[in-house]
Formats: sequence, C-alpha cells, structure tokens
Amino acid sequence: MLVAGMKMGQQKGAQQAQAQAQQQAAVADAKQQGAAEAQAAAAAAPAAGGMDDATIAQLQKLADLNKSGVLSDDEFTAAKKKVLGL
Repeated sequence: MLVAGMKMGQQKGAQQAQAQAQQQAAVADAKQQGAAEAQAAAAAAPAAGGMDDATIAQLQKLADLNKSGVLSDDEFTAAKKKVLGL
C-alpha cells in the first residue's frame, strides 16, 4: 500500500510538471505573438507627422517639380496644401 501511494504521488508530480511546462510554453507563445503583433503594428503605422508613404512621395514629387521650375512657389504651396488636406 505504501508503494502504491508513492507511485500515485510520483504520477501526480509528473502531471503537475507537465501542466506547468505547458503553461510556460503558452506564456512564451503569447509573448512571441504579442511581439510579432507589435512589430506589425509599428510597420503599418504612418510615418512621423501622420503621413503615409504615398503622401510623402507626392510631396517629394511636388518639391522636385518646384525645384526644377515647373511649378512656381505659389503653385507648389497650393498643391502641397491640397495633398495635406489643408
């Protein structure tokens, strides 16, 4: 009877160790998933100033046209305001 009690105790200990290992793996997976989601959110966030890549590209194109003389300063300012929604 003593031997049976010891075996049951060992079995229960092994089950607890397995449950703890599963819980630790779940926590590690959750941390990894959270880090991946944070990284994806940072990559999807607009650039500084709230501008996305398309807006920045449009402004750069307008600046290039202004610099080359195709757009006057007034035309550039008006087009820039339109792109920025001002």
